[in-house]
Amino acid sequence: MAAVPDSLDIPPETGRAAAPRPRLVLAALTFVYVLNFLDRQLIGILAKPIQDALQVSDGQLGLIGGLYFAMFYCFIAIPVGWLADRSNRVTVLSLACAVWSGATLACGLAVNYGQLVAARMLVGFGEAGGVPPSYAIITDTFPPGRRASAFGIYNLGPAIGAAIGVAFGAAVAARFDWRAPFIVIGGVGIVTALLVRLLLREPERGATDPVRTSMGKAPFWPTLRMFFSNPVLLLASLGSGATQFVTYGLGNFSVLFLMREKGMALSEVAVWYALVLAIGMGGGMVLSGWVVDRMTRRSRTGYATAPALSLAVAMPFYIAFLWAPDWPLALLLLGVVMVFNYFYLSASVALVQEEVQPNQRVLSGALLLLVMNFIGLGLGPTWVGFASDWFKQHGQTDHLQAALFTLTPFYLIAIALFLWLARLLRGAHSNPRRSPA
Repeated sequence: MAAVPDSLDIPPETGRAAAPRPRLVLAALTFVYVLNFLDRQLIGILAKPIQDALQVSDGQLGLIGGLYFAMFYCFIAIPVGWLADRSNRVTVLSLACAVWSGATLACGLAVNYGQLVAARMLVGFGEAGGVPPSYAIITDTFPPGRRASAFGIYNLGPAIGAAIGVAFGAAVAARFDWRAPFIVIGGVGIVTALLVRLLLREPERGATDPVRTSMGKAPFWPTLRMFFSNPVLLLASLGSGATQFVTYGLGNFSVLFLMREKGMALSEVAVWYALVLAIGMGGGMVLSGWVVDRMTRRSRTGYATAPALSLAVAMPFYIAFLWAPDWPLALLLLGVVMVFNYFYLSASVALVQEEVQPNQRVLSGALLLLVMNFIGLGLGPTWVGFASDWFKQHGQTDHLQAALFTLTPFYLIAIALFLWLARLLRGAHSNPRRSPA
């Protein structure tokens, strides 16, 4: 590994570390992301038994999975990103994993709604430090032209985590109770946090960039102003947020919808829904990285046109999924939706990471997550939960189905934002790729 410039002022052990092995780094970070998303999704997966045990409404469920979680997850990511840009990113990731895993274990010990809310907020606090450092570590491990594919593999974390969560969580809950999956998975995460700190080494900042420059610590407020004044970064964030409004709104209620309105049993969810998540979402993540890398080798507009086109394909299948008469057909249609719903993620992450300076990458990744997750994760499930309660109060029989239909316009909003971004990227030759740190 090349000598680390003094101006970086990172911990001494980083300077002595050998160059990281890309495959090991990517595998380890992906596994941590699996746990990150698995912990996050257990509430949605186990919604029915949690509702039965703690007597919570759809609206309260939406708040736990949405706004209450996102209040910490989105905003704590900013100081965590600032800290990680100025320190050892592997250490920050390890500590964050330990915090969210301990909080997940606490979810399984909650005896009332208030305790569950508090534990979920702490999960959000910990998970805020999981993804932004990983984005930057991957970017400093893989060169341009391979990053979207690497992010495509990394972004398998949500698909694998959700699939394992469904298969393991539903099966264990059916065998024992809904608390057991939280306790077991929380314990696994605490052990993983320790292993991450022992096995991974910090890569040099900017190590894989075509032009390598020595730079100091990125200042907080100038980086913040740079991000929100850059229309490319802002449109990528807003387009991703509109997309996540659909994906999280659907994801937090899909199991409940399939069980309540399509007649699935928990044992069937553990097998068939898990399989659809693994193939549909997982396939979409890998395919999107491959497609985006190839499209962007010809033009940077691929970062925007790929998500726009994929969402246009997904929308009619989403509507058909909601209208399907039974759960086998609904699951088949949902699998297609999942393949095309997630093209935005690898594209937006890779674009943001390439658009900023190496010492701004963690904070910029955190700002991307702030915008898209506050809109999508914070408001999407909250919207669906309250809409379901509203339709129920007004006599709608299939009230959750009606609530999920209200997500459809957000497909159109997301497509419009990504097309606007594509138009902006076509003229990128006249705009600076990066703002000075």
